[in-house]
Amino acid sequence: MSAQPALSEPARGWLRWLPGVQMLRTYQAAWLLNDVIAGLVLTTMLVPVGIAYAVASGVPGIYGLYATIAPLLAYAVFGPSRILVLGPDSSLATLILAVVLPLAAGNSAKAVYIASAMAIVSGFACLAIGIARLGFVTELLSKPIRYGYMNGIALTVLISQLPKLLGFSIDSTGPLRDLRNIVSAALNGQTNTTSLAIGAGTLVVILVLKPFKRIPGLLLAVVAATVVVEVLALDQTAGVKVLGPLPKGLPSFALPAINLAEFSQIAIGGCAVALVAFADTSVLSRTFAARARTPVDPNQEMIGLGLANLVAGLFQGFPVSSSSSRTPVAESAGAKTQLTGVVGAIAVALLLIFAPNLLQSLPSSALAAVVIAAAIGLFEIRDLGRIFRIQRWEFWLSLVCLAGVATFGVMPGIGIAILISVIEFLWDGWRPHFAVLGRVDGTRGYHDTKRYPDARLVPGLVLFRWDAPLFFANAEMFQACVHGAVAASPTTARRIVVAAEPVTSIDVTSADMLAELEQSLRENNVELRFAEMKDPVKDKLRRFELFTRFGAFYPTLGAAVDAYVEDYRVDWKP
Repeated sequence: MSAQPALSEPARGWLRWLPGVQMLRTYQAAWLLNDVIAGLVLTTMLVPVGIAYAVASGVPGIYGLYATIAPLLAYAVFGPSRILVLGPDSSLATLILAVVLPLAAGNSAKAVYIASAMAIVSGFACLAIGIARLGFVTELLSKPIRYGYMNGIALTVLISQLPKLLGFSIDSTGPLRDLRNIVSAALNGQTNTTSLAIGAGTLVVILVLKPFKRIPGLLLAVVAATVVVEVLALDQTAGVKVLGPLPKGLPSFALPAINLAEFSQIAIGGCAVALVAFADTSVLSRTFAARARTPVDPNQEMIGLGLANLVAGLFQGFPVSSSSSRTPVAESAGAKTQLTGVVGAIAVALLLIFAPNLLQSLPSSALAAVVIAAAIGLFEIRDLGRIFRIQRWEFWLSLVCLAGVATFGVMPGIGIAILISVIEFLWDGWRPHFAVLGRVDGTRGYHDTKRYPDARLVPGLVLFRWDAPLFFANAEMFQACVHGAVAASPTTARRIVVAAEPVTSIDVTSADMLAELEQSLRENNVELRFAEMKDPVKDKLRRFELFTRFGAFYPTLGAAVDAYVEDYRVDWKP
């Protein structure tokens, strides 16, 4: 392509927020055919999956297509990834349903308003985090906790689709209670065997063909189920529930009207959706960026995701995320840029305009099979086995998180996951490793005397290492451990030097503790000194008006030992 004209400084400033526009400036004509073909192939998945996840989220199926069109167009302009496909997702379905179900109380119009409001809240939350450059927030949950949470969501999604697969309905009261009600209804003969056969067959085809990336197994299974129901008129002769005719036309702009009394639950649900969506999106984006060897800005990713959710909520959609099933389809079909998503969105829009009745015989049990297949893919078992081998207590934390989601539901499960993560963080910081250090012959530096019992100690000097930041949860323990190290010294201690390199921060509580510790040690004729302390921590000591209380700060442990030997004329040879 010919060289592009240079941009002015203001233009460059604006374009950094529009990765899609920047991409067009370097778009190659050779990519166009690949993007168009990949977009048409992608459409074959966008339609059935969008409808299935809409139903799983508690809103009519047509709104899954509405939630597909606008977000794809928005992300094509504002999203940094060239390959990512956004839309309704199974990992969000139960989160949305947990808010929609109790608030809508069976009113489908109100369900749409609530789901759209959640998308708007989610969009603003993502935008705020992206603009504030806080993309790291998804790292606040540890991997085992994320596994437990996602396994809980997968189990909840699977249970929620079983009644549709079996051809009956129940009143949802929570995952485990729902499972009991499902078993009871099945034992009482409420199962529609024809619906079950269609759903089970659809599920088997999807799972069997899933490893074959070039075969559109999901599309073949859904089309086959629809054709069978249409040809045999099973909706009339066997009571098989079907999708029915879709409204003709495109989604219109609509600001959702909600009650203020419901806003708190919608806001909490929307923020939860934002975190889960960005966690999924950031991982998937990094994965495909690594394959293409192209960098992706996580904060711009949050902005793209936020705007996609915002337009979804304003055009009768519901919260969206990246898709770990549709994105690989786009990639394997040869997609080069986000024009693939644009082609997919246009194709879905044309379907709604010219052929809205094409899917009216799509059976509900087949849609349930699509969601169940996705839920099965959400389960993380293999890596949990590895965690069980290497860190058993984190494995059990993961199971506790799973049990919390499965027992109390998705929304309380979020709180349980966050609470467990906070407890995990505090526990690690509350009981950190510490050591008294000595000199080991033939090895440079100073080392833990528990691991090296023959290590030589400097008479009258205690070298103490604390392997964690100092904060309110471990301040008392630090003080007790220092006193214990001084008391355990084989010679009368005159100075204790804290090897402070691992201490990356202190807070007010720990600063006050250090002042008390210095005073109590001084009253017992023991000096408190620090070595290898980082400059930001020293700055905090200055701000807390403590810096001058501790005398010299040594750059290394060796310098601290040399200073002690010189000050007290100790006969010591390193």
